[in-house]
Amino acid sequence: VQLQASGGGLVQAGGSLRLSCAASGRAFSTDTMGWFRQAPGKEREFVAAISWSGGRTYYTDSVKGRFTISRDNAKNTVYLQMNSLKPEDTAVYYCAARRYTPSYSVPEYEYWGQGTQVTVSS
Repeated sequence: VQLQASGGGLVQAGGSLRLSCAASGRAFSTDTMGWFRQAPGKEREFVAAISWSGGRTYYTDSVKGRFTISRDNAKNTVYLQMNSLKPEDTAVYYCAARRYTPSYSVPEYEYWGQGTQVTVSS
């Protein structure tokens, strides 16, 4: 299984970025997909998750109303649209996959991408 995240960069506060994660090597369409982030000196934390069908989405409170997770199973890709970015959103963002139901827990995700850096300047 390979997950390739892209789309990170440097943006000013209030700006937007869209992250993408392309999956290969397994049945993407049956996996829950998640986005996590890790800021320097902090633990990796849950950001958002989406069920295999895209019918259910989950967000951490700090990004609700600003971030949107979506997926295109025909392209084996999951997206994270990030709007109204804040300096505290600065982190390395990781996509992850797991079988079965969505989860907020880092250890419950079996497959991880390499991460993409998002930096929000004030």
